Amino acid sequence: MMRSILLIFLALFSLSTLYAQNQPWQGKFEPIDNMIAPPNAYRAASGAPGKAYWQQRADYKIKAILDEANNTLSGEETITYYNNSPDDLSYLWIQLEQNVNKKENEDFGSINNSIKEGMSTRQMQFLTRAIDFPAGYSIKYIKDTNGNTIKSLVNNTMMKVLLDEPLKSGTSMSFSIAWSYPITDRSMYLLSREGYEYFPEDDNTVYLIAHWFPRMAVYNDTEGWQNQQFQKLGEFALEFGNYEVEISVPEDHIVASTGNLLNSDDVLTKTQRKRMNEARKSFDKPVMIITKEEAEANEKTKSKKLKTWRYNATNVRDFAFASSRKFMWDAQAVKLPTNTVMAMSFYPKEGLPVWQGESTKAIMHALEVYSEATFDYPYPVCISVNTSNIGMEFPMISFNGGRPKNGKISDGAKQGMIGTIIHEVGHNWFPMIVSSDERKWMWMDEGLNTFLHQRTVAERYPDFNSVTPKSIVPFMSGDKNILRPIMTTSDNELMSQFGANFYLKPTVGLQMLRNSIIGKELFDQAFKEYANRWKYKHPNPADLFRTLEDATAADLDWFYRGWFFTTDNVDMELTNVKWFKVFEEDTNIEDQKKKSQFKIEGENSSSKAKDFSSGPEVINMAATPDAAYGQFLSRIDEAEVRKHVSGKNIYEVTIKNKGGLIMPVTIEWVYTDGTKDIDKLPAQIWRRNEYEAKHTFIKEKEVTEVNLDPNFEFADVDTKNNSFPKVETPSEFDEFKNKKLGN
Repeated sequence: MMRSILLIFLALFSLSTLYAQNQPWQGKFEPIDNMIAPPNAYRAASGAPGKAYWQQRADYKIKAILDEANNTLSGEETITYYNNSPDDLSYLWIQLEQNVNKKENEDFGSINNSIKEGMSTRQMQFLTRAIDFPAGYSIKYIKDTNGNTIKSLVNNTMMKVLLDEPLKSGTSMSFSIAWSYPITDRSMYLLSREGYEYFPEDDNTVYLIAHWFPRMAVYNDTEGWQNQQFQKLGEFALEFGNYEVEISVPEDHIVASTGNLLNSDDVLTKTQRKRMNEARKSFDKPVMIITKEEAEANEKTKSKKLKTWRYNATNVRDFAFASSRKFMWDAQAVKLPTNTVMAMSFYPKEGLPVWQGESTKAIMHALEVYSEATFDYPYPVCISVNTSNIGMEFPMISFNGGRPKNGKISDGAKQGMIGTIIHEVGHNWFPMIVSSDERKWMWMDEGLNTFLHQRTVAERYPDFNSVTPKSIVPFMSGDKNILRPIMTTSDNELMSQFGANFYLKPTVGLQMLRNSIIGKELFDQAFKEYANRWKYKHPNPADLFRTLEDATAADLDWFYRGWFFTTDNVDMELTNVKWFKVFEEDTNIEDQKKKSQFKIEGENSSSKAKDFSSGPEVINMAATPDAAYGQFLSRIDEAEVRKHVSGKNIYEVTIKNKGGLIMPVTIEWVYTDGTKDIDKLPAQIWRRNEYEAKHTFIKEKEVTEVNLDPNFEFADVDTKNNSFPKVETPSEFDEFKNKKLGN
């Protein structure tokens, strides 16, 4: 065996020295095991939850009161916390996100920290907070079930609850918190995901109530307590649980909320209840529960009395609601294979007419496409609430921007509005059910969600613009001194590029895996496997990476390494195409005397051809010497080989990897008769030389043009070097000269 290997090595050595890369090997095909967390009993090597996987649980009972006169929210809550971990816990961490709005805690002034010669007053407010406003929690008490005070320490947006005795593994505890905070005006500062929006014309307010109650931080197997401070960009890591919530609001308000409404007889009119029953049977169009005329009439009264709306929600990781007397309301049933969902939209008259026509329809499309791609939406309702300037997601409810001006909206703005609704509804899957850590890895929810959001747009709104690999080229061809890889934690990305890096680049990467690397059917099965493995659980990047490989039998480490861990880009250069034909002395090739040597014109044997006009080079093909067979006694049918190459066009293609990011190679051949065809080479052609690849093709027809990536599948940042013959592009001087001459 050793002698055979040695002979093969010696035979190949001379060829390999001609083809060796002259740049450092970068290990682009090496495993990424040292770059991701190793598997263990909690997280299996397959990417699935391990046999010993565990996660904590937190159930909530909350009573809250919205004080419209003073714009405050106060509440009392009881948390039952289940310690399913193998550890005893001597303290607990509670999230207090409202504290980020305190001026002394607002380190997010840095996102807009440049004074300019000309600035609007609103920009100055964002920068300096010249008009200050009250914000942040007042914690009235923390008590155990016996009414005894529990000690706590607050560190900005985190509160440490100090236990007298450790909470033992496998046990639970209940405790109560009373709190209040001023609801903030969303127009007063940047990144205002919640708060109130005031409408001066009719002196009314829409309240978007989120991040509103103290919530348990995640304790998990990979880092213990996830108690990173909330800095507004990196969002949330939350535990699942059951909720019982009572919300007291002005009597003339309408509430849209996470969960099942339990007391509709108390809070809805007889007419509204009748319309809701009709909506539950309407699968083709929405039914108006509150009309424009009814909402406008409601705007004119301001009740001082309160009305309590009661909800429950099962197995959710958060709870949010909206409240206003301005709301119109429509609803429609959406039938999924295993569930019927009420899709509902709430909007002020300022959203007309586009919200009435498009919002609930967009919810329906998102529910259907996402359910097919992952698992059926499991909750009873899915709500879209109109607001200004944001899109923000919570279980079963989202707050979505997009409004007409004077009743009119441009096509672009309408597309943006519908896309926002689809995107925020889609967050119900990622991260509200497939519950990744947003505070650490924004791309795990934003990227995966944007991938399905764009698929929904492409399938259900084919006339709309949607993300393709070309969309990411401007970002990936940017300044590498400031570019960061996707595997950058959420709050460490630049505001100017987090959208491209955490939303678009993962989306394009998944599109390439689905459409061009793995294939749609196999990829879709693997993506669904990941979603179902990790629904109602807490996946990490390694779990996604491993599952996609486990469920496809594809080695994707090369892709993860380049696309997720580097800032390399795709720039393939079609360096050369050589055209050959086998030399034939006469038509009876079988009778030729086999005296000539095997010969291929090398790089240095002649000048490099710029096109195919000089005709083919000649290959003199000789008989194979017996010594070349080694110990094999059988022989190739040389006449048959000659028959198959006789008269054929043989093309040697040389491709250089200039951008550093390896990808499969798609080659388009354009023939002299005007026809075309495609050849595809896998990324593995770069295994032994990461900088240059050569491949030989046999074609019946003569070729007039060769192009790389003709359908723009791989986000190549420079397509000017993708063709042979090279496509000449005018220089800046030539363009200037032609412009001056009027050409």
